[in-house]
Amino acid sequence: MLILNNMKANDIIKRYSKVIAQANKMHYFPLVPVKAENAKVWDINGKEYIDFLSDAAVQNVGHNNPRVVKAVKEQVDKLMHASYIYAYPIEPLLLAEKLAEIAPIDNPKVSFGLTGGDANDAAIKFARAYTKRQTILSYMKSFYGSTYGAMSLTGLDFRVRAIVGELSGVHYLPYPYCYRCPFGKEPGSCKMECVEYIKEKFEGEVYAEGVAALFAEPIQGDSGIVVPPKNYFKKVTKILREHGILLVVDEIQSGMGRTGKWFAIEHFGVKPDIITVGKALGGGLPISATIGKAEIMDSLPPLSHAFTLSGNPTTSRAALAVIEEIEEKNLLRRAEKLGNYAMKRLREMMDKHELIGDVRGIGLMIGVELVKDRETKERAIEETSKVIERAFDLGLIVTHFSGNVLRIEPPLTIERETLDEGLDVLEKAIEDVEEGRV
Repeated sequence: MLILNNMKANDIIKRYSKVIAQANKMHYFPLVPVKAENAKVWDINGKEYIDFLSDAAVQNVGHNNPRVVKAVKEQVDKLMHASYIYAYPIEPLLLAEKLAEIAPIDNPKVSFGLTGGDANDAAIKFARAYTKRQTILSYMKSFYGSTYGAMSLTGLDFRVRAIVGELSGVHYLPYPYCYRCPFGKEPGSCKMECVEYIKEKFEGEVYAEGVAALFAEPIQGDSGIVVPPKNYFKKVTKILREHGILLVVDEIQSGMGRTGKWFAIEHFGVKPDIITVGKALGGGLPISATIGKAEIMDSLPPLSHAFTLSGNPTTSRAALAVIEEIEEKNLLRRAEKLGNYAMKRLREMMDKHELIGDVRGIGLMIGVELVKDRETKERAIEETSKVIERAFDLGLIVTHFSGNVLRIEPPLTIERETLDEGLDVLEKAIEDVEEGRV
């Protein structure tokens, strides 16, 4: 029984440190949530917050979405779980059919999992099995999850891998981070050196015909909401096709409508061979999916990638409700419209606040990069932490990527006035930090 009487946030946090492994967590602020609705969260003391985090881009259709809650309650009353490894429950079938319908992949099949990381592990297996090749290409500063395979692809932090080891055969490419071009170019002088680098990689380091797949985030998330040039993936895909290399797209953070399309890769005019999804798919319940061309997904024998609880009827029913909500409420269009509005307001803030070096994103997947100096682009690490702290004090939940990029990812269902209120709070927090009041 959950007892909240006389409990305080600090007490809860201390108890966490005694029994929860630090590998599970990261501390931004002392939030102890006990209630949530759409874009609002209430803590243990009854304080209300506007949520610009969406539980790490999970709550695309809003916290405790009524359609999702109703679907889960109905399902739990009938059939909470039946493993689709041995039986044929209807709910995961309907979900797979719906994902196959909306995914930009020809003749797809689906494999279900429990979290985004295991979806990427699945993609590694399927890609290697289908191509009968071992080498994987990934990106510097990428993030694919914390499972062993996903961690091995990740190019963001190598500390843990130095301790626990990693999968072999992974090579890295620079991502087209135009604000901080890895080749030192400025807009106007760029000749897509990031694309040419792939050709050089094949000429001097990696045997192209031995590469199974390139894993890519269509918008790099954890490196700071980095949006590539519009024609980047078309150019890259052309190279991949020449060598029989699969394109695997991680849509775990960017998918399920967050950018104004079902999947962010649709903004770039290419069709991947495999897509991985998680986070927002279950509306708050743990589910992931690997969606790929049928011939790729049938390249492994039975039980090669199976979990007892994957394809769970309850989480599948929740995911179906998420998709229905996005379709019936036209949330793709809403994400695009609200995203354009938020970007406009944030760029107006940039004109007034020197701390803001760059504003970028698509839909409601937005990054605000804070810098000490716009000329040198020195990362404003300390100032970013202060902005997050001050915003939290003022009732706004916002976090950062890469130490200095504010992560703006509210629910797609956020009310316009709530979005405005949150942006007002964010600007107040930035102003207070600039003025030395924090």
